[in-house]
Amino acid sequence: MSTPIAPTSAVYRWHEGRLDFLDYCDMTETVVEAADSWLVTDGRALALDLHRARFFDAAGSWPLDLDAFWDAAIAAIPREGDWFPRVELQSRSGAPLLVFRLRSAPTLTRSVVVASHAGPDPRTRPTVKGPDLEAMLRVRTAVQPRGAEEAIILSPEGYVVEGAYSAIVWWRGSILCAPSPELERIDSVTARSLLGLATALGTEIYFESVTPAELDGAEVWSLGALHGSRIITRWVDGPGMAALPGRLDVWRTRLAALRHPLP
Repeated sequence: MSTPIAPTSAVYRWHEGRLDFLDYCDMTETVVEAADSWLVTDGRALALDLHRARFFDAAGSWPLDLDAFWDAAIAAIPREGDWFPRVELQSRSGAPLLVFRLRSAPTLTRSVVVASHAGPDPRTRPTVKGPDLEAMLRVRTAVQPRGAEEAIILSPEGYVVEGAYSAIVWWRGSILCAPSPELERIDSVTARSLLGLATALGTEIYFESVTPAELDGAEVWSLGALHGSRIITRWVDGPGMAALPGRLDVWRTRLAALRHPLP
């Protein structure tokens, strides 16, 4: 059980080898080139090394001391309570800027209602986390009046690709399924962790391209760094959802056991 801590949000910029607290609203227009966030509960996180590698891959072409910035950001995270920090590489008039956001985690949930995004794919860099964050926020906000909490991005052919802020997997009996690798999407750390654990436990895994209609009667999960694995209880104007009692809790417990203390 984590220790309750009052909601907190603080923004720091990396300047001359240190994190400087920003106590004002910077209105300068910026572009988010790369970003990564993860859940920290009482000083423990899932697959932090994968988050680091993903962020470094996205930001590595810029002439920056990413190692020192990352180490300073990790050191700034409290070791008690629930936190959802984020690191960002921003560009301003072509100049790079590293930013660290220390945020208390919101209330966590184990289920979610989704709806398919109505319109063309809004992503501009579908394999990089960061550049499309604002577009994904607009997409998710657009489905909220329909009673959904997450939007599902579909390919031009109508195949399920990913959520605005999540990866999507589903079960066909005892087989864990995920979208085809040919469908470009963010390399989800939570999905990689789940699929890796499933492989280690001998669970059969299958990749396929499916439309929402082809998921009718399936157990479908939304995966993300904040909430972990959540079951989709309803797909608005979409397929009917099902669930094997207890399965979600078993896998959530297994993933939680993989959390490690922050360095």
